[in-house]
Amino acid sequence: MENNEKKIARLLLECGAIKLSPEKPFLWASGWKSPIYCDNRKTLSYPHIRNLIKYTFIGLIKEKYLSTEVIAGVATGAIAHGAMVADALDLPFAYVRPEPKKHGMGNQIEGDLRPGQRVIVIEDLISTGSSSLKAVDALRQQRCEVLGMLAIFTYGFSLAEENFSKANCPLTTLSNYNTLISIAIETGYISRENHAVLLKWRQNPDTWSPDKLL
Repeated sequence: MENNEKKIARLLLECGAIKLSPEKPFLWASGWKSPIYCDNRKTLSYPHIRNLIKYTFIGLIKEKYLSTEVIAGVATGAIAHGAMVADALDLPFAYVRPEPKKHGMGNQIEGDLRPGQRVIVIEDLISTGSSSLKAVDALRQQRCEVLGMLAIFTYGFSLAEENFSKANCPLTTLSNYNTLISIAIETGYISRENHAVLLKWRQNPDTWSPDKLL
Protein backbone atom coordinates (compact mmCIF):
# COMPACT_ATOMS: atom_id res chain seq x y z
CA MET A 1 0.00 0.00 0.00
CA GLU A 2 1.25 3.47 -0.89
CA ASN A 3 2.34 5.43 2.18
CA ASN A 4 1.24 9.03 2.73
CA GLU A 5 4.63 10.46 1.70
CA LYS A 6 4.30 8.89 -1.74
CA LYS A 7 0.56 9.48 -1.97
CA ILE A 8 0.91 13.19 -1.25
CA ALA A 9 3.75 13.53 -3.78
CA ARG A 10 1.61 11.82 -6.42
CA LEU A 11 -1.40 14.00 -5.65
CA LEU A 12 0.68 17.19 -5.76
CA LEU A 13 1.71 16.25 -9.29
CA GLU A 14 -1.78 15.17 -10.34
CA CYS A 15 -3.51 18.37 -9.23
CA GLY A 16 -0.81 20.62 -10.67
CA ALA A 17 0.38 21.96 -7.32
CA ILE A 18 3.85 20.87 -8.44
CA LYS A 19 5.02 21.17 -12.04
CA LEU A 20 8.26 19.81 -13.48
CA SER A 21 9.73 21.36 -16.61
CA PRO A 22 13.50 20.80 -17.04
CA GLU A 23 13.47 21.98 -20.67
CA LYS A 24 11.53 25.20 -19.97
CA PRO A 25 12.43 26.17 -16.41
CA PHE A 26 10.52 28.52 -14.15
CA LEU A 27 11.88 31.79 -12.79
CA TRP A 28 11.60 32.08 -9.02
CA ALA A 29 11.19 35.41 -7.21
CA SER A 30 14.77 34.96 -5.96
CA GLY A 31 16.01 35.06 -9.56
CA TRP A 32 16.85 31.34 -9.61
CA LYS A 33 15.94 29.35 -12.69
CA SER A 34 14.26 26.14 -11.63
CA PRO A 35 12.91 22.99 -13.32
CA ILE A 36 10.26 22.71 -10.56
CA TYR A 37 7.49 25.00 -9.41
CA CYS A 38 5.37 24.41 -6.31
CA ASP A 39 2.12 26.13 -5.33
CA ASN A 40 0.44 24.08 -2.62
CA ARG A 41 -2.51 26.48 -2.43
CA LYS A 42 -3.92 24.48 -5.35
CA THR A 43 -4.54 21.56 -3.01
CA LEU A 44 -7.28 23.59 -1.30
CA SER A 45 -9.50 23.13 -4.37
CA TYR A 46 -9.48 19.34 -3.92
CA PRO A 47 -11.24 18.12 -0.75
CA HIS A 48 -9.64 14.66 -0.82
CA ILE A 49 -6.14 16.18 -1.06
CA ARG A 50 -6.59 18.90 1.54
CA ASN A 51 -8.16 16.37 3.91
CA LEU A 52 -5.26 13.95 3.47
CA ILE A 53 -2.84 16.78 4.22
CA LYS A 54 -4.89 17.88 7.22
CA TYR A 55 -5.16 14.43 8.78
CA THR A 56 -1.49 13.65 8.13
CA PHE A 57 -0.56 16.86 9.96
CA ILE A 58 -2.91 15.89 12.79
CA GLY A 59 -1.37 12.42 13.01
CA LEU A 60 2.11 13.91 13.37
CA ILE A 61 0.97 16.32 16.07
CA LYS A 62 -0.67 13.53 18.05
CA GLU A 63 2.41 11.35 17.61
CA LYS A 64 5.14 13.90 18.33
CA TYR A 65 3.64 17.04 19.86
CA LEU A 66 0.78 16.14 22.19
CA SER A 67 1.49 19.18 24.35
CA THR A 68 0.62 21.60 21.52
CA GLU A 69 -1.56 24.49 22.68
CA VAL A 70 -1.67 26.68 19.55
CA ILE A 71 -1.42 26.13 15.78
CA ALA A 72 0.27 28.91 13.82
CA GLY A 73 0.18 29.12 10.03
CA VAL A 74 2.78 30.93 7.95
CA ALA A 75 1.23 33.56 5.68
CA THR A 76 -0.07 33.22 3.14
CA GLY A 77 0.28 29.72 1.80
CA ALA A 78 -0.23 27.86 5.07
CA ILE A 79 -3.01 29.94 6.62
CA ALA A 80 -5.84 27.73 5.35
CA HIS A 81 -4.10 24.44 6.11
CA GLY A 82 -3.15 25.62 9.59
CA ALA A 83 -6.68 26.83 10.32
CA MET A 84 -8.14 23.47 9.27
CA VAL A 85 -5.73 21.60 11.54
CA ALA A 86 -6.49 23.91 14.47
CA ASP A 87 -10.23 23.51 13.91
CA ALA A 88 -10.00 19.71 13.82
CA LEU A 89 -7.95 19.69 17.04
CA ASP A 90 -10.13 22.36 18.68
CA LEU A 91 -7.07 24.51 19.31
CA PRO A 92 -6.49 28.27 18.97
CA PHE A 93 -5.11 29.48 15.65
CA ALA A 94 -2.86 32.36 14.68
CA TYR A 95 -0.95 33.26 11.55
CA VAL A 96 2.39 34.95 11.04
CA ARG A 97 3.33 37.42 8.31
CA PRO A 98 6.88 37.68 6.90
CA GLU A 99 7.13 41.12 8.50
CA PRO A 100 4.95 43.51 10.51
CA LYS A 101 2.18 45.41 8.70
CA LYS A 102 3.04 48.91 7.57
CA HIS A 103 -0.31 50.26 8.76
CA GLY A 104 -2.98 49.76 11.41
CA MET A 105 -1.64 48.02 14.52
CA GLY A 106 1.56 46.98 12.76
CA ASN A 107 0.99 43.34 13.67
CA GLN A 108 3.18 40.55 12.38
CA ILE A 109 1.19 37.91 14.24
CA GLU A 110 -2.59 37.83 13.93
CA GLY A 111 -4.34 36.07 16.79
CA ASP A 112 -4.18 35.99 20.56
CA LEU A 113 -1.03 34.42 21.97
CA ARG A 114 0.20 34.27 25.55
CA PRO A 115 3.82 34.00 26.68
CA GLY A 116 4.78 30.40 27.35
CA GLN A 117 2.20 28.82 25.04
CA ARG A 118 3.47 25.80 23.11
CA VAL A 119 3.09 26.33 19.37
CA ILE A 120 3.33 24.14 16.29
CA VAL A 121 3.99 26.05 13.07
CA ILE A 122 2.36 24.88 9.83
CA GLU A 123 4.08 25.76 6.54
CA ASP A 124 3.27 24.83 2.96
CA LEU A 125 6.73 24.75 1.36
CA ILE A 126 10.35 24.70 2.53
CA SER A 127 13.05 26.02 0.20
CA THR A 128 16.04 27.51 2.04
CA GLY A 129 14.02 27.83 5.23
CA SER A 130 14.86 31.50 5.77
CA SER A 131 11.34 32.86 5.26
CA SER A 132 9.76 30.04 7.27
CA LEU A 133 12.10 30.65 10.18
CA LYS A 134 11.10 34.32 10.29
CA ALA A 135 7.75 33.08 11.59
CA VAL A 136 9.53 31.04 14.26
CA ASP A 137 11.54 34.09 15.31
CA ALA A 138 8.41 36.23 15.53
CA LEU A 139 6.69 33.69 17.76
CA ARG A 140 9.73 33.39 20.00
CA GLN A 141 9.84 37.16 20.32
CA GLN A 142 6.33 36.86 21.75
CA ARG A 143 7.88 34.43 24.27
CA CYS A 144 6.01 31.44 22.87
CA GLU A 145 7.63 28.01 22.88
CA VAL A 146 7.89 26.75 19.30
CA LEU A 147 7.81 22.95 19.47
CA GLY A 148 8.56 22.49 15.79
CA MET A 149 7.44 23.11 12.22
CA LEU A 150 5.38 20.84 9.97
CA ALA A 151 5.35 21.49 6.22
CA ILE A 152 3.67 19.92 3.22
CA PHE A 153 6.75 19.73 0.98
CA THR A 154 10.49 20.39 0.98
CA TYR A 155 13.01 20.68 -1.82
CA GLY A 156 15.51 19.08 0.53
CA PHE A 157 18.24 21.70 0.19
CA SER A 158 21.16 21.15 2.56
CA LEU A 159 21.00 24.87 3.35
CA ALA A 160 17.51 24.42 4.76
CA GLU A 161 18.69 21.60 7.02
CA GLU A 162 21.52 23.84 8.27
CA ASN A 163 19.17 26.78 8.87
CA PHE A 164 16.67 24.74 10.87
CA SER A 165 19.45 23.13 12.86
CA LYS A 166 20.95 26.54 13.72
CA ALA A 167 17.50 27.80 14.72
CA ASN A 168 17.00 24.73 16.93
CA CYS A 169 13.63 24.14 15.28
CA PRO A 170 12.65 20.53 14.44
CA LEU A 171 11.21 20.21 10.93
CA THR A 172 8.97 17.43 9.63
CA THR A 173 7.55 17.41 6.10
CA LEU A 174 4.73 15.33 4.63
CA SER A 175 6.61 14.73 1.40
CA ASN A 176 9.88 15.72 -0.25
CA TYR A 177 11.79 16.23 -3.46
CA ASN A 178 13.36 12.77 -3.66
CA THR A 179 10.00 11.05 -3.22
CA LEU A 180 8.38 13.35 -5.77
CA ILE A 181 11.03 12.63 -8.41
CA SER A 182 10.69 8.91 -7.79
CA ILE A 183 6.92 9.12 -8.29
CA ALA A 184 7.39 11.30 -11.39
CA ILE A 185 9.56 8.58 -12.99
CA GLU A 186 7.19 5.75 -11.99
CA THR A 187 4.20 7.53 -13.49
CA GLY A 188 6.00 8.63 -16.66
CA TYR A 189 5.70 12.32 -15.77
CA ILE A 190 9.42 12.72 -16.54
CA SER A 191 11.99 10.63 -18.40
CA ARG A 192 14.93 8.95 -16.70
CA GLU A 193 17.21 11.35 -18.60
CA ASN A 194 15.51 14.28 -16.91
CA HIS A 195 15.98 12.56 -13.56
CA ALA A 196 19.69 13.41 -13.72
CA VAL A 197 18.85 17.01 -14.60
CA LEU A 198 16.53 17.37 -11.62
CA LEU A 199 19.10 15.92 -9.23
CA LYS A 200 21.82 18.23 -10.58
CA TRP A 201 19.61 21.29 -10.10
CA ARG A 202 19.06 20.43 -6.44
CA GLN A 203 22.82 20.33 -5.83
CA ASN A 204 23.39 23.92 -7.01
CA PRO A 205 20.02 25.64 -7.48
CA ASP A 206 21.46 29.16 -7.37
CA THR A 207 23.81 28.61 -10.32
CA TRP A 208 21.91 25.98 -12.35
CA SER A 209 21.19 26.86 -15.95
CA PRO A 210 18.94 25.12 -18.50
CA ASP A 211 21.75 25.66 -21.02
CA LYS A 212 23.71 23.02 -19.08
CA LEU A 213 21.10 20.36 -18.59
CA LEU A 214 23.55 17.58 -17.73
